[in-house]
Amino acid sequence: MIRKHFAGFTASALALAISAQAFAGTVTTDGTDLVIKTKGGLEVATVDKAFSFKVGGRLQADYSRFDGFYTKNGNEADAAYFRRAFLEIGGVAYTDWKYQINYDFSHNAGSSEDGYFDEASITYTGFSPVEIKMGRFDPIFGLEKATSSKWVTAPERTAAYDLLPWAQGSENGMGLNLSTATQNLRGDIGVYAKDANDTDGDSVKQLNMRGVFAPMYTPGDVLHFGLNYAARDLDNVSVSSTRSRLGMRGVSTNGGNDAGTNGNRLNMFNSLNGTTGRNVDDNSAWGFEGAFAHNAYSIQAEWLKTEYSGKDTTDDIEGDGWYVQNAYTLTGEPRDYKLGAFGAVKPNNKETGAWEIFHRYDYLESDDSTVQNFSTSPTTQVRPAGTGDAEGKIHTLGVNWYANEAVKLTAAYTQADVENAENVAGDDDGKGFVMRAQYVF
Repeated sequence: MIRKHFAGFTASALALAISAQAFAGTVTTDGTDLVIKTKGGLEVATVDKAFSFKVGGRLQADYSRFDGFYTKNGNEADAAYFRRAFLEIGGVAYTDWKYQINYDFSHNAGSSEDGYFDEASITYTGFSPVEIKMGRFDPIFGLEKATSSKWVTAPERTAAYDLLPWAQGSENGMGLNLSTATQNLRGDIGVYAKDANDTDGDSVKQLNMRGVFAPMYTPGDVLHFGLNYAARDLDNVSVSSTRSRLGMRGVSTNGGNDAGTNGNRLNMFNSLNGTTGRNVDDNSAWGFEGAFAHNAYSIQAEWLKTEYSGKDTTDDIEGDGWYVQNAYTLTGEPRDYKLGAFGAVKPNNKETGAWEIFHRYDYLESDDSTVQNFSTSPTTQVRPAGTGDAEGKIHTLGVNWYANEAVKLTAAYTQADVENAENVAGDDDGKGFVMRAQYVF
């Protein structure tokens, strides 16, 4: 039904554009003069900025090849898919109200039941400097999550985030977030009702908080620190293990072809599976982030920890992860930065673009002494080699070409090593290569 509505919207917009060219004439308004911008999408706004309407989007087309632990049998597989295909509609109404609707035609956001929305929100800005956002949107936990997927350096955000996807995903629920920013500080606090229920049908409630301090925050000179906290109530809620793609999205994704049933992921927090999945009171997470950038060079790092508080005979379960990322723009441009998040690298030379090289090391571990011993069936996701902590270590080395402010091409090599887990072929390491073509408007 939702796809039908968007198809109708697209057809109407196309018909309007054709008719406008066929019957060109005078454009009038019912209020103040209009400003029309076509760079970076189509935006129409009143001169007094009380009203605006913008249509934009992003398209990310990926191709990858991988082997070893990334597949169940260890043999080489590939994937070709749309990582994201967003249509984005947003603007301002009556000065103090902002709205944003992002719909993902690749179906990597949202769901068939609730619509493939990445975001559908309304924000009130009349209490400046406080903004109040309501609707469906992802909570922010961490620097890479705060950075738009258009401008994260590597093709995928850090694998350490796989330990706590709940802290960064809307899960098709609804949220209310308050944010404020001063000269060097930014703070966010949000509450969310997730699309998951306890035994009584009461939705899972979640709290997210993030604070940022940036003594320097201009492009080319950035010093950034941040602290994150998230918690959710899981009493009488069925929970299960989480799985990490270890930086290789093609093992399992939507938007096109992936590795299918041969794609393999690292299982974390296995003791949550089965009947013990209801023996948890709550789940909390902490995160610390830091970044420094000077001219063409930038370095950033994050550390995070999550804990499931057990009840009755269930022990507490913990997991932690971190990453360090270095990036250098060979052509000299700095990374853009706004208080709380990095942005694009904007080429100085419109003919040759900007070239950036990067390396990231990711580490994640689940402190789970009850790792399950799976059978060696070909359908098994992961067969632990022992009962120790499951660990993942990933190196990602890559290059970005910012051809212009709309087109970005990426190539990255990934090497993953796993402890206390292996695929059915006995592999505890894997390697892969990813290419991405991105267009934003």
